Amino acid sequence: MRQAAVAGGEIAMASFVPGRPTSARVRYKAGNSPVSDADEAVDAYLMETLTRALPAAGWLSEETRDDLTRLQHDLCWVVDPIDGTRAYCRGDSHWTISIALVQGGRPVIGVVHAPALGEHYSAIRGRGAQRNGQPAFASRRETARGARAAGPGPMVDQLENYTGDLVKTPKLPSLALRLARVAAGDIDVALVSANARDWDIAAADLLIEEAGGALTGLDGFLPTYNLHDPQHGALVSAGRSLHAEVLQGVQDLMRRNGWS
Repeated sequence: MRQAAVAGGEIAMASFVPGRPTSARVRYKAGNSPVSDADEAVDAYLMETLTRALPAAGWLSEETRDDLTRLQHDLCWVVDPIDGTRAYCRGDSHWTISIALVQGGRPVIGVVHAPALGEHYSAIRGRGAQRNGQPAFASRRETARGARAAGPGPMVDQLENYTGDLVKTPKLPSLALRLARVAAGDIDVALVSANARDWDIAAADLLIEEAGGALTGLDGFLPTYNLHDPQHGALVSAGRSLHAEVLQGVQDLMRRNGWS
């Protein structure tokens, strides 16, 4: 998986120059979401490489038409060939390749690779998380006031009204990278608005768990992957010592504002 992510990154980097629009052809899907030739080239490479390595696994990717036969498989590859395509297309380096292997609805191996930043995150269930080959640990912060928080501006602003002052970090265009940085302890709290898909979060979910953090829905439960509908509600992520306080705050805001 690490080798596949790195090789996929090389394919994407061939059409990427920092600060300049991509040389890859760009089109728009439903909802005005961009897709580039690079997305599709990386997706094709990863599909061929990973399914050949593990034919017993199903396949779920943002850039592949969903084949619901994946539901018949206990194992499933969950892939975003370029998470943060808008950033990629405009020359912003904050995009990633995200790969998870899911078993029984939960990730057991995860890789988030950010080739333009030189950042590589990986985790295997029960073996911890790493960034660039070194152990990664989520924040051990115990109080939300003063925490470094990232996510949609309105959500972070409202959480701040509940917790007290937060250190607001820029919203990263790659959701997988935002969550990976929670796993690495660079961000204390990350909020995710509703409608994230499996491919956005599955790999980073395992990174956070193995680094000593938690990513849950507003009900406090861990996300389940490889279901019929790969879409999720709003999510909360933080180190385990902080997660309960943040979750309580977001739950209160949910009741007031109707978040889902």
